[in-house]
Amino acid sequence: MAEELETERPDIRDDGRRPPRAVVGSHRIEEEIFGKVFDKNIISRIWAFVEPYQRKVWLAVAAVLTFTAMQLIIPLIIRYAIDHGMQPGNEGNVLLYALAAFVIAILINYAASYAQETLVGNVAEDVLFDIRRAMFTHLQRVSLSFMDKTEVGRLMSRLQGDVNSMQEFLETSVLSVGDITLLIGIVAVMLYLDFGLGMLTLSALPVLFVVRLFWLPKARLSFMAAHETNSIASGALAEAIHGVRAVQGMDRQSVNFTLFDDKAKANLRTHLHAARLAQVMVPIVDTLTGIAMALVIVVGGARVLNQALDVGVMVAFLFYIQRFFDPIRSLTLQYSVMQRAMASGQRLTDVLDVPVDIKDKPDAKVLSPDMDGSVEFRDVVFGYNPKHPVLKNVSFRVNPGETVALVGPTGSGKSSCMSLIHRFYDVQQGCVLVGGHDVRDLTQDSLGRQIAMVLQEPFLFTGSVLENIRYHKTDATREQVIEAATAVGAHDFIMRMPDGYDSLLGQRGGNLSLGQRQLISFARALVADAKILVLDEATANIDSYTEMLIQKALVKLLEGRTGLVIAHRLATIREADRIIVLQNGELIESGNHAELMRNEKLYSKLYNLNYASFDDIPDDVIDKGAAPALT
Repeated sequence: MAEELETERPDIRDDGRRPPRAVVGSHRIEEEIFGKVFDKNIISRIWAFVEPYQRKVWLAVAAVLTFTAMQLIIPLIIRYAIDHGMQPGNEGNVLLYALAAFVIAILINYAASYAQETLVGNVAEDVLFDIRRAMFTHLQRVSLSFMDKTEVGRLMSRLQGDVNSMQEFLETSVLSVGDITLLIGIVAVMLYLDFGLGMLTLSALPVLFVVRLFWLPKARLSFMAAHETNSIASGALAEAIHGVRAVQGMDRQSVNFTLFDDKAKANLRTHLHAARLAQVMVPIVDTLTGIAMALVIVVGGARVLNQALDVGVMVAFLFYIQRFFDPIRSLTLQYSVMQRAMASGQRLTDVLDVPVDIKDKPDAKVLSPDMDGSVEFRDVVFGYNPKHPVLKNVSFRVNPGETVALVGPTGSGKSSCMSLIHRFYDVQQGCVLVGGHDVRDLTQDSLGRQIAMVLQEPFLFTGSVLENIRYHKTDATREQVIEAATAVGAHDFIMRMPDGYDSLLGQRGGNLSLGQRQLISFARALVADAKILVLDEATANIDSYTEMLIQKALVKLLEGRTGLVIAHRLATIREADRIIVLQNGELIESGNHAELMRNEKLYSKLYNLNYASFDDIPDDVIDKGAAPALT
């Protein structure tokens, strides 16, 4: 499988750089990541979630079987009342006994029905809760390489739509046991009452089996197709919503509507086709029910007139015939539910089976808060596609308390270095050390507690400003939060909000400016009080005045901490203790600002470009692929 991904997948770039997210409607990626939509082991995988509640399940099955038994007994009570009540002299007692038996059967029937509905509903909700929790927990741990290639909309489709399909299946699966038992019981009772009429009733079944033989394969394919188109439409919808600013900014509303309309119509067509196939069996079963009743009435009525058959038996047969096709009709509809559930179950378990590439070793060490805060790269080779390394034998050391800046043109590997420090990915060769320990030998939780990151695109969560700032350190006090916000210059604008630090933020902090969101993200990193502070172009979206305030605050806040900084405005990192220059994944220069300017190599040229017009850019810099933007 890994070989196939490397050689055939269009989302792996030939230049080895970080792969982009899957494009809208990338069903091929979906299929390659998650596989086909049917598996024999789905039931056993689902049972693993049901097993903790199996006591309730068996009680529900017992209730269903009791309910089924009452369905078989009631026609027999009616038969007894008719045949024995017609005999002179016994009418009163017979009818009284029949009425008492009928009332008891109805009460038991009600109690059993209530019990099975309640138990099945509770189990279904508990199981769905466990499935959602397991999927959410797994997706929090899954490797970023998987998230790079998977649309959020597709994952949401699995977490919501597919889980709901499983709920329908779980609620009807126990009923299927009752339907099968009822069907077998009715056949047995009919053959016992009158073998000839029983066989006459069963003569309609071969027609039903032939129809189902042709119906099943088409139904299965239609349900799978409906799930696939639903996933594609959900992915397109999620991406359009997340990118609404870009859509409106480039006036692509009509184009995007046309693209989504095509996917939505395809989804509609597949669902309508699946619905037609799901319902086509109902009129066939109803027709067979009518034919069977007509045959019994004609043949049985003639025998009653000839006194070869009791009237009570004839009436009981009519009840059983009507009941006989009810479970067949129900099982036909439940088969549709089951097929949808099998497709959904496959998709759910495939998410749960996505490998977590970054795992703690069994003997992984806990990184001590007292560690020195050093960071070291030793001959690191790394690429998102191993065949095309982004970093090539990179070696450098960041000493405890030192602030080091990484500089280089786009694609030189700066952000990749930051990701490797936090162990978002594993290196192919060499090692990355934090506090003198290989990050692969440390627990991810303890490593994350000692590294605070601020990225170029801040992500704020729905909740209050206070909750967002102490997101990394939930036990931080309000005073610590205010101190951090004040240090980065966020306190004033926060206090101007309606409820200050208790003001609620919209989705992704949409009610704040981009610079304000970045300041809150900055305060979040500071309140975490981690040994290592990583700033990955964190000041890119902040105006010069605010950036100046942050630079002054950093002088104090970086005391006793190790700082790693990426900045596309080189003036912001000129005061760094050391500057490391990367180009095409290789370390080509290292030193402080003054030393690198004297070298008159790439850093000097890049720094001068920040203050030169485009016409002044030297041709040799352009030829080497350097550009003014150092993102």
